[in-house]
Amino acid sequence: MSFQDPISDCLTRIRNGLMRGKEEVSAPYSKLKHELVNVLVKEGYLKACEKVDGDQNKSSINISLKYFNSEPAIKTLKRVSKPSLRKYSNAQDIKPVKSGLGTFIISTNQGLMTDKEAKEKNIGGEILCEVF
Repeated sequence: MSFQDPISDCLTRIRNGLMRGKEEVSAPYSKLKHELVNVLVKEGYLKACEKVDGDQNKSSINISLKYFNSEPAIKTLKRVSKPSLRKYSNAQDIKPVKSGLGTFIISTNQGLMTDKEAKEKNIGGEILCEVF
């Protein structure tokens, strides 16, 4: 099965799991998606993630979702740069998300990082998604 946009698929699985109150969701494994979920874990939006090896070289990522007072920790999880319309930004043009309460996840030449880290290191890149 091929996906047109595997990152959007992963973000949608997380969003759907949060709406249904699930404790854990699963997504097909790729290095980019694993790193993206690790950034969300590091920022405190998700509990944990782990790579699970399946049969016939089909690995997956198990993502533990996070709730606070039975409300999802993530209010908005939106894909910004799409395959049909890529969004790039340099470090000076990155605006804060929701007055600094949210986060952009940016793909740079030094790996995935948040908008705050990218501004600190003065690195631009492709804005993958917005989290609030």
